[in-house]
Amino acid sequence: MRLCSGSPGIKSSSCETESNSPVRNISLTHRQTPSQLWFFPPEMFTSVMDVVQGLGVSSTRYLQTNYKDAQGLFLWVSWAADLRNTFFIFFPLWFHLRPSVGVKLIWVAVIGDWLNLVFKWILFGERPYWWVHETSHYADSARPHIEQYPMTCETGPGSPSGHAMGAAGVYYTLVTSILLILSSKKPSNINWYLRAGLWSLFWGVQVCVCLSRVFIAAHFPHQVIAGVITGMMVAEAFDRTRWIYSASMKSYFYTTLFLTSSAVGFYLLLRAVGVDLLWTLEKAQRWCVRPEWVHLDSTPFASLLRNMGTLFGLGLGLHSPLYTETKRSERASAQAACVVSSLLLLHLFDSFKPPTHTAALFYLLSFCKSATVPLVTVSIVPYCVNRALSLHNKKGV
Repeated sequence: MRLCSGSPGIKSSSCETESNSPVRNISLTHRQTPSQLWFFPPEMFTSVMDVVQGLGVSSTRYLQTNYKDAQGLFLWVSWAADLRNTFFIFFPLWFHLRPSVGVKLIWVAVIGDWLNLVFKWILFGERPYWWVHETSHYADSARPHIEQYPMTCETGPGSPSGHAMGAAGVYYTLVTSILLILSSKKPSNINWYLRAGLWSLFWGVQVCVCLSRVFIAAHFPHQVIAGVITGMMVAEAFDRTRWIYSASMKSYFYTTLFLTSSAVGFYLLLRAVGVDLLWTLEKAQRWCVRPEWVHLDSTPFASLLRNMGTLFGLGLGLHSPLYTETKRSERASAQAACVVSSLLLLHLFDSFKPPTHTAALFYLLSFCKSATVPLVTVSIVPYCVNRALSLHNKKGV
């Protein structure tokens, strides 16, 4: 690992090598600062961002000092807001109860996270836990100390917040879907209190997620606010999209191929013009207080391949012979059996962690693991449950 003392984004000649990090063998090249890339005057850009991010660090210090007893709650909220829980909990639950909602959840989560990756590569957002050590905004004697936690050391750029964007997109989809379902059953009985209650719950969740990400020093306040806004925009766009419910396997394949190739192509293009998109990995390895808190599964490419695997697996599941042969049961017992079986099976499956000693193998296994999640939920579990119920009914006769 290269530890460089130069300014963010510029390759420094004064570097030292350290090899005790769990994430290795990823080359770092020269890069440009956001202001250089977008032709903003560097001094003006740096001054404005120093003020904004300085206020963000003050917010983190305030939360960590005055709400230290809520540390466990903040850590749990950050864990709960991870998109992994959408794929392993919300999707199997909703798909077996209302398939269209489950399908929309996957599309919102995957496309939202893909856009989040692209935005992060463009915006070059810093993170508080490393920025506070490198900025010239503070005099050395006045440099504030902020605590780090196991979920602090994210390895990608910070803006916009992926957790805030994902939570906003997923919960916005859930709220609008629930309201739509209820209004279709009782058009005249959706009262103001129900709408107010659901939207109050939505905003309560967003506030908790934003505060948790600021508390653990993973994000600045402006990054989580940007995440909430963009997440809601993605969800609203898919509220108006209908073709995803009848998309062919070819559509799933080409969409997955396009999203993957465009992200990789964009990465290579930026590298060709001198931008190193792995600059944040170096900072995470340098400033994280515990090397084991720097995880390969938080890198941008790990996120990309997980999401592409999930989308491709959804297409495989919806167009597999097992799914087409299985008639969806409206019986509550069958739906409950599918939900419980899916949740238990996916919980066991999630315990498998791909090895991280080789990046290529890790990415490949992450893609395959992610593709298996919707495939199992959509086709294998319903098929097995229906076969078991059919055998039980035959024995009863």
